[in-house]
Amino acid sequence: MTSMRELSRLMQTLEDQLVVCMKCGMCQAACPLFAETGREADVARGKLALLDGLMQEMFDDPDGVNQRLNKCLLCGSCAASCPSGVNVLEIFIKARAILTGYQGLPPAKKVIFRGMLSHPELFDRLGEWGAKFQKILTRPANEVIGTSCARFMSPLIGDRHFRPLAPKPFHKMIPSLDTAAGAAGLKVAFYVGCLADKFFPNLARATVGALTHHGVGIFMPENQACCGIPAISSGDTDTFQRLVRHNIEKFKAGHYDCLVTACATCTSTIKEIWPMMTASDKHLHADARRVADMTVDINQFLVSKVGVKADGQAAGATAVTYHDPCHLKKALKVSSEPRELINASRSYYVKEMPESDWCCGMGGSFNLQYYPISGSIGDRKRDNIRATGCRIVASGCPACMLQISDTLSKAGDAVAVKHPVELYVESLKTS
Repeated sequence: MTSMRELSRLMQTLEDQLVVCMKCGMCQAACPLFAETGREADVARGKLALLDGLMQEMFDDPDGVNQRLNKCLLCGSCAASCPSGVNVLEIFIKARAILTGYQGLPPAKKVIFRGMLSHPELFDRLGEWGAKFQKILTRPANEVIGTSCARFMSPLIGDRHFRPLAPKPFHKMIPSLDTAAGAAGLKVAFYVGCLADKFFPNLARATVGALTHHGVGIFMPENQACCGIPAISSGDTDTFQRLVRHNIEKFKAGHYDCLVTACATCTSTIKEIWPMMTASDKHLHADARRVADMTVDINQFLVSKVGVKADGQAAGATAVTYHDPCHLKKALKVSSEPRELINASRSYYVKEMPESDWCCGMGGSFNLQYYPISGSIGDRKRDNIRATGCRIVASGCPACMLQISDTLSKAGDAVAVKHPVELYVESLKTS
């Protein structure tokens, strides 16, 4: 459990940030959750008003405060539209850490985070076992998208359509790499991420393929851990810091110019949340800041650092629509580069969808806890994808790819869900 000293420090930083909010309500128009529920308590302004009296509320009704704080996608739409520059994401994460430090983790989350997630080798083994036995409980749902659904009624799976665990995770295909810089004169560290490793290994392979094609050296240590976003989103700073420390130690062994990931959520977590939530340990914080400053999204790296650019489409190029992940566009201001990468593939070109940067509704654990609302937000994204007539939708975040796969599959749509890097590497093979 978090020490009282650390709770006091977090509380002070929270109070300093809350005074910036003018209660203007601009966050309402941007909040995908408010668009579904219409409840003031679900929008950032309502939650910030609650946090003004957090110390007293934490003692009077900690469960109620926790429930309202956790009913949030952490998409950052409110922060991106705030005229006062309130860092809502930081406030909510710190508030969750305060409440969890006071209450402790629920038993189920303690098992998941501290029993499994914080032990990378065990977590990998469980994923491998799950991949072997998942067909017993699931059946194929949509061949084009590659989704499955529950074979029998399941309270855990419900009516979800989901991407199954890959038969062979990426870490079994390529356990580690340490190649020299080639024609590009650059070498990167590659942080794979849990979803690319266990659900989308073709994305991880495509990332390695794109970097290798352009003569970029790769350092990829084995036994990488989760970036920590599931733990810190639930306020578990202990597990979060353990995961950060593990990953930093792994990547310290290499020499490289920057660290790349193909996951918008991992990129945002490493760049923003690692330094933010390690301040209590000055040595860890310094290391986290150093890694954060070196971290770049793979789309941004290929376009801005390597110089990949579009030079015209081939005859009969296929239209692809693109969904902007919240963590990529709203947090990191990366939106043109994924589109440039798709257009650079020659076989594809981008056709914009309405509201391309409207949240897909995933929100990590929000999808598990509030699936009906998450699904309703996803349906809005599905309708916008349909409006383009495209048979392929791309996104720079594997978590968004899971959510979009679910909503398209349940509607029976034959629309493939890809990452821009996958499309780009496909074109390299055919050129």
